[in-house]
Formats: sequence, C-alpha cells, structure tokens
Amino acid sequence: MTRSRLNTSPRRIVVLGAGIGGLTAAALLARAGHSVTVLEGSDWIGGKSRRLEIDGQRVDTGPALVTFPRVWEELLARYDALGARRSAPSEAAAVAGVTLHRLPEVGRYFYRGEAATLPVPAGHPWYAAWTRFEREHGGLGPQLTSMLTADPLDPASLPAVRSVFRLYGTRLTTRSFLDGLSWMPDGLREVIAIHTLNAGVSPRQTLALYASMPAIMARDGVWVPEGGVNELPLALHRLAVHAGANVHTGEPVTSVTKGFVTTASATYPADVIVSGLDSVVLDGLLGAPPARARPRSCSGVAIYAALETPLPEGTATHSVVLPDDPAALHRSLDTGLVPEQTMAFLNYYRPHEVYPNDRATVAVLLTAPADGRHYDLDSPWVAREVARVSAAVGLDRPISELFRDHVVFDPQYFGGWGSADGALYGATHPLWQSGPFHRPGYTSRARPWLWRVGASVHPGGGIPAVLGGAMTAMHKLIGRLDAP
Repeated sequence: MTRSRLNTSPRRIVVLGAGIGGLTAAALLARAGHSVTVLEGSDWIGGKSRRLEIDGQRVDTGPALVTFPRVWEELLARYDALGARRSAPSEAAAVAGVTLHRLPEVGRYFYRGEAATLPVPAGHPWYAAWTRFEREHGGLGPQLTSMLTADPLDPASLPAVRSVFRLYGTRLTTRSFLDGLSWMPDGLREVIAIHTLNAGVSPRQTLALYASMPAIMARDGVWVPEGGVNELPLALHRLAVHAGANVHTGEPVTSVTKGFVTTASATYPADVIVSGLDSVVLDGLLGAPPARARPRSCSGVAIYAALETPLPEGTATHSVVLPDDPAALHRSLDTGLVPEQTMAFLNYYRPHEVYPNDRATVAVLLTAPADGRHYDLDSPWVAREVARVSAAVGLDRPISELFRDHVVFDPQYFGGWGSADGALYGATHPLWQSGPFHRPGYTSRARPWLWRVGASVHPGGGIPAVLGGAMTAMHKLIGRLDAP
C-alpha cells in the first residue's frame, strides 16, 4: 500500500465511533485521500479506553497494557506509505507523539499461595519448565504480528500460519495443548491458561495459540505509553485529523441506511460507512431484527482509585490473582453465575510513574459474569474479592481502605455499550474464530457499502487485534475504492 490517491476521486466516508478501531480506520482512509467524518456519541475519544480524573489524578480505563508493539509500528508505516508522495518518512511517528515504555516484567502471578513473575526468574521451582516453554514459543511474535495485520487467508500469511500450527499438532485448544505438556508444573500451566480470559472465554473455547501469548509477551515485552494507555486513541485522533478527517464528539447516531447516517442534529451523506460500534448497537441503527441469542463472553467489575499512600515497596506494576479452582470459575462464567473466586488484576502506578500524577493510583479488575447487574464496593462478592486480592499481593488490609476516591464500572455500565448484559466481547465465537486465524465479517454482499472494525470483529485480542483488524479491513476497502 505505497501509492498515493492524489489522482483518484475521493469518496465520502462516515465512520461510526471514535474508539481505537474507528479512529484507526479514519486515519488510514483520510490519509488515502478520502473525505472522512467520524461520529462519536460520547464526549470523549477512545470508546472503552477512556480517561478519568479521580481526586485530581489521571486514570485511564480499558486495556492496561500494550502487547505486540510491532503492530503499532506497522500502523505508522502504513500511514506513511499512504501519503508517500506528500510527506517525509516517519511523519506518522512525529504526529502520533507516542512513546512506549517497556515494563520490567509481564506481571506477577499469584496462585494457591505461590507467586511468580513472568519471565520466571532463576531459582524459582518453575524456572526450568518456563525456560523450555519460552524457548519454544517466545519467538512467535513476528508470526503473530503478521497474522494480526493481514488477512490470514492471504497466501502471504501462510508461512506464519504454518510455523505457528506446527507447535500444536492436533491439540487445537489451549486446554488440550497445555494438558499435553506433561513436563509442565500444574501451577505454571494454570498461569498460562488463565490468559484466555482476555478473550472472555475459557481455555477449552480458545485456539492453542493463546497458550503461546505469555511467552511472546515475555520475549517482546509488555508496554505502556508515557502518560497512559489513553494516549493511543488520542494519537490516532491526531493522525486522523492530520490526514484531514473531521471528528465530531457528543453526536450519537440515530439511524444508518445505504447512503446516509443520521444523528439528532444532521444527516450525513456517505458513499461508504465504517462502523466501530458493537454489533448489537449497529444492528439497532440498521433496523435489523435482534440476532439469535448466543452464549456471551465475560464481563467485569473495574475499580479505579487514587490512593492515600503508595503501596509497599516492591509491589508489582501488574499483578494477576488467580482463583484456587480455575475450572470452577469458567463453569460459573459459562452459566452466568457469580463465581466464588475470580481472576483479578491489580494495576498499580506510583506517583509520576507512567502517569503525571502526584499520588499513586490503582485499577482492580474483577472478571465477572455478563449478568447486567450493578456492583459497588459494598457488594458482598466485590468486597470478598477485593480482600482476597489485597491479601494475595501482601497488603495487611483491603486496598479499598486506602482509597481517597474511586469509580466503579460494572456489567450494567458495559451493557450501555450494546453488548448483552455487559459482555466485554459480545457473543462468544466458535473455536476456529477465537484468534487471528478467523475470517471476520468486515463487509457483506448484502451491504457492500458497510464495513465493520473494532473489538466486536476481533474479540479478545486487545489493542493489537483491534488495530490489526482495522488495518486489514481498510487495506481491502482502499483497494476496492482504488479499483477502476
């Protein structure tokens, strides 16, 4: 994608939603020379990646980490290539203005009284097994990056697909693959398997490639943008505006038809519409009948807070506390019941570490069923899990007692984005669609004027999957618009 569209006729394109997927699409389409308008119903940029101020401190919601940093680099390269005749090399990086900082570790994991960081350090009982696993899987970053940023059915992707599948053989699910590694300690196996909840489902419902993710993250690093993760959508916004896109916030869409997008205040003509909205929301705007009910991915209770005092020296930036019985957690989530114990994250930022804050801040993220309910700190399950997580990471009292101020997002809140009862990734997908190998429905023969990007198209892959999916979709769309 190196040619400029200066000599081709621009199309009118309306992008629905200023989340990461929508802004990526807008930046690339505008850079390719099209007339792009972005309509965002909220008054902020980033969708679920939102910036809050709590007790005067900056706190970002949504994804806490950036993995597969080469995906971000690929986006900047494609942006530059689309404007190759009218810009200097590396213009995108200068406009984006994002600096990624690598964290010293993937995270610290707590399971049944055991604690380990990834990468597992020498001297830990899991060290030998981890070293073997990381040696076999840690080098897959370039192949996974390739699959995240290109159509997996493209012949150019086949070498990467073959090299990845060669590791798994006939053991197709994360659970079956890990259970077949007889040399791996049970605790390390569960630490690796729990990562599938980043896709909202159990290790029995995801492809084996999810098992490789912790090793790849250990090799390639986990990263946080200077200033917080919300700097990424803000950078995408700068890229889109720099390329000529018009971005409107506080303008929710009320209907979508072929050729037009309508809001409360205006009607926008469109040759092409690109939606970054949840599929349920989009279907409602199209006037489509409700889709058949399907099993849902998990939801969450996300607690963001400013602290009275910093946590003890040595507290990890990123901690993961597993349940004692992961299988029981997966059964509860599958049936929509509150689990006895859940998988929890504790993301901790010291003053002036990543964020320009004078006080320490935390996010406590509890995996929850998609039940549409309201939860707060006084909800018995939340209080029990906060106390359990606090004890696991070595605190002498519940971390909530250290809060100066806080905000809680729950399944009821996430349900406002359109996913049934707050399912973070909407309905679950068949096994073969649980990773970058699936062929997402970017568009259809019935509505060739409508394209889709975002987390509902690429569930469970976090920021890299949303960026990569939008890049792949827009590569196809720009190619079609360029065709005679």
